[in-house]
Amino acid sequence: MLDLRQLRYFVTVAEEEHVGRAAERLHISQSPLSRQIAQLEKNLGLTLFERGQQRIRLTSDGRVFLAEATALLQHAGRLENLGRRLGRGDEGGLCIGYVGDAMHTGLLPRALRTLNEERPGIHVALYDLTAAQQFEGLRRRSLDIALVPEAPPGSDPDLRSTLLLKDPLMLTVPSGHPLADAAGIRPADLDGRPWIAVQDSQDQVWRDDFVAACAAAGFTPDIRFEAPEPLTALGLVASGLGNAFVQKSMLHGGLPDVAVRELPWFQRTVPLWAAWHRTDLRPVVASFRTTVLAAGAEETGTHGSGGQEV
Repeated sequence: MLDLRQLRYFVTVAEEEHVGRAAERLHISQSPLSRQIAQLEKNLGLTLFERGQQRIRLTSDGRVFLAEATALLQHAGRLENLGRRLGRGDEGGLCIGYVGDAMHTGLLPRALRTLNEERPGIHVALYDLTAAQQFEGLRRRSLDIALVPEAPPGSDPDLRSTLLLKDPLMLTVPSGHPLADAAGIRPADLDGRPWIAVQDSQDQVWRDDFVAACAAAGFTPDIRFEAPEPLTALGLVASGLGNAFVQKSMLHGGLPDVAVRELPWFQRTVPLWAAWHRTDLRPVVASFRTTVLAAGAEETGTHGSGGQEV
């Protein structure tokens, strides 16, 4: 059985790469800390650190163990908080995973507002995580619901999901651009133009997919900048550095120095899914999921679940 205290000691030493500094952070003396790390290695039958005169470093096995130990300690912390909230009778609160699009569309803020009106004072923890991290959180029950850009693997027997919305991409150009007031925009008008591409942290081949989508529409973008998220792309567009495709939900209200154009021939969207574990442990989780699905239905103008469940 793993000792959580030893794991915390191990993570601290790994972060500091120095036993003395780790001991200061943990408010213990250096010798007991060294003994605890040695005992952990003995129990595991594993060498976690390479020891030098000035510092210690993780072995390759130690790096793998560190990632799992960190995840376990995070989960243990959430579990402890859950137990305390349950002991206070506040239904355990909610742990929600999300990606930026859940905020940009306004869907998550609307659902949280409804939750606050129906259950004032309930504790909510929000975690900005990748889709893979959120799916793992659902499996481990450290997350109650996930808002992600893709459905969980169809082969996963424990997870369920619903497509909440598809956010269409709009063309944004600098306000002084010749296309800003053009009567119509053809694919040839965008061919070879300077472009700002928005990175997709969820997809390792996002750039190839983006260029392929543009080629299928009839033009090739000259990508000059890669923006980490849409707001940065809009700032670069406003500075006259190129064009960009940005989700419609990001373009509410007037944008200084940016013109927005809809392209009927470019039908690319950014999806947002809700995912959850097939077994509900607490009524508040099922209730909030219903609220999220209703917010998705409101966004798309549909009724019922807000999308197709898988």
